[in-house]
Formats: sequence, structure tokens, C-alpha cells
Amino acid sequence: MIGSKSKLIPLPKSYFIRVRCPKCGNEQIIYSHTSRVVRCHVCDEVLARPKGGKAEILATIIEKLGRVIE
Repeated sequence: MIGSKSKLIPLPKSYFIRVRCPKCGNEQIIYSHTSRVVRCHVCDEVLARPKGGKAEILATIIEKLGRVIE
């Protein structure tokens, strides 16, 4: 056998983030590498913008969800 299975199958670098809207305080979960503008469900404020890879997060990050390897 060659190495361990963790080396054969790479882990994703993306994750989900729980954010708080700076305008109304609403919390929602967004994707770290979003390809579209993400808006608040309550007040329509922009929370994240795509940047060709990892998104620019404009809201307050509360926690990172899932498996995060940095």
C-alpha cells in the first residue's frame, strides 16, 4: 500500500460560514467560495461577493462550520 488514504483523497478547502448581517443582525449560513453575490434574507444587504475563488465576506463571521483545514 502506498501512504494513507488521507493523502490519496485531498480534503476540500471550502467550507460554510455562519455570518451576522451588519445592518439588521440576521444570522445566516453562506458558502466560503460563493460564485454569486449573497444578500441578507431580511434586509437585502450584501453579505459576500465572489472574487474568482474565495469570496469577499462583508458580514461579521460568527463561526466556520464543517471540517476546516488551514
